[in-house]
Amino acid sequence: MTLTGKQETTGAAQRLEPLVEQLLGGPLPVRVRMWDGSETGAADGPLVHVRSRRALRRLLWAPGELGLAEAYITGDVEVEGDLAAGLRAMRHAVRERGLRPPRPGIGDRFRAVGTALRLGAVGPRPPVPAARAGLHGVLHSKSRDRAAISHHYDLSNDFYALLLDETMAYSCGYWTSDAPGYEPVDAQHDKLELICRKLDLRPGARLLDIGCGWGSLTLYAAQRHGVRVTAVTLAREQAAHVRAQVAARGLEDLVEVRCCDYRDIDRAPGHEGGYDAVSTIEMGEHVGDAEYPAFTATLHAMVRPRGRVLVQQMSRGRDAPGGGAFIESYIAPDMHMRPLGETVALLEGAGLEVRDVEGLREHYVRTVDAWRETLERKQKEFTDLVGEETVRVWRLYLAGGALAFEEHRMGVDQILSVRPEETGTAGMPATRRGWYTDPAAVPPARDGMTAGAAG
Repeated sequence: MTLTGKQETTGAAQRLEPLVEQLLGGPLPVRVRMWDGSETGAADGPLVHVRSRRALRRLLWAPGELGLAEAYITGDVEVEGDLAAGLRAMRHAVRERGLRPPRPGIGDRFRAVGTALRLGAVGPRPPVPAARAGLHGVLHSKSRDRAAISHHYDLSNDFYALLLDETMAYSCGYWTSDAPGYEPVDAQHDKLELICRKLDLRPGARLLDIGCGWGSLTLYAAQRHGVRVTAVTLAREQAAHVRAQVAARGLEDLVEVRCCDYRDIDRAPGHEGGYDAVSTIEMGEHVGDAEYPAFTATLHAMVRPRGRVLVQQMSRGRDAPGGGAFIESYIAPDMHMRPLGETVALLEGAGLEVRDVEGLREHYVRTVDAWRETLERKQKEFTDLVGEETVRVWRLYLAGGALAFEEHRMGVDQILSVRPEETGTAGMPATRRGWYTDPAAVPPARDGMTAGAAG
């Protein structure tokens, strides 16, 4: 059902409607209200409010996803109600109507400019939002990788402490219960315990945690399992946080924190055979496509024979782009996601034997939804901390991310590998039974530490 009415025939919405429908390949799946109050589109669709001519100017300079995202970030476009629900309804309508945008030709571009001229929307390029990444240098050089990681992860420890739970785990949780009182922090603890079990971490074992984040796994493995951990991150803010937590918990004898590139990691001092286990939790997406074979070779080189490697990593669907212009410009510049099977092949190509793959896609929907709820509930605190534009960037990022996992455009998996001995001996258990016993049945904490304090 579309909006009609004689009084609406001369508004900005009606002037734009034929052009937009031509570019979309069909009728508008949303209701659009323009800055002059005129409306068009689907009366029962989500309401998109184009609040200023500047939104059209942004689309002229950056057609497609990036222009739309920047119009939302700056407040030139608003989606009424819950953003995630609005995005879901839009995508459903596009699928239901089979909209397939044609490739715009020169004539289409001239018509678009002509319409924008008549609406007074043509002008200089609007300022780029301050939250947009501006990277320079050779792709995936050490200096550029450091800048890319810093853009996202050095936003501020205070921001992430407000967004995340007490574990400071910025990765997919493992939701083992639907019972009342089971919280996101419980899902993160259950994820950390599952990783420790898959890696067979025991007191005195040596773990290399590549891309340790704010130390959730590092601190958990040391505190709960007595593991000796070398934690590696490129983000200075993260390294400072983990070091402070190590000191506060008295774990200096078990944890070493290094702020360096994974390409600069040395083998465990005094441990010529390599680490007993290596973990990399949602860091591999930042490595780059051309560099990933060297990354998997590093994983192989760092672990001893019969040692295990656990990679938890996001993937894309076979025909899904993975990332996109908005994500690459504002959230994770230079990120690369590939289908799961390609990552498995790369790990095996490095000499590791893949023994278990566990898909956690639905778990990420719940994890991201928990972060979204926190962002909305504490909106004023976030705005005071980082500003309105950054809050809108994160609202769009989390809403779109949850939907991408929900629709299987993105996935996330735990891939467990082992480095076999030359004879083929791997030392793996005959069954997975020990990994999935009661998640609460974990070893006691070290003396003087509470069992629930892992971060």
